[in-house]
Amino acid sequence: VQLQASGGGLVQAGGSPRLSCVVSGRRFSANNMGWFRQAPGKQRDLVALITNSGSTTYADSVKGRFTISRDNAKNTIYLQMNSLKPEDTAVYYCNADLEIWGRLGNYNFWGQGTQVTVSS
Repeated sequence: VQLQASGGGLVQAGGSPRLSCVVSGRRFSANNMGWFRQAPGKQRDLVALITNSGSTTYADSVKGRFTISRDNAKNTIYLQMNSLKPEDTAVYYCNADLEIWGRLGNYNFWGQGTQVTVSS
């Protein structure tokens, strides 16, 4: 199973990029999926989470500006980021809890990360 994130880059403050993360590989069922971010010298923190029923959770710092969504038919999650600020600069990682067909239990996977740099 692989998670491939895309959509990052250099963005001006106030911009509205959208990150995507496609899950591919063995047959699976996706449970919780989310986005994390890690700024230089800091720990990796949760940005947004979406359950398989569509419930969402956001970090206080992004509430009202970011929106997480998922398209189960495309095995893809998105992070729409609006009103970006320089402090949003970080590497953004997608994450997924998956049930792999033919295996017991849940497995957690990380994407490779995509850099988002917000210029002031």
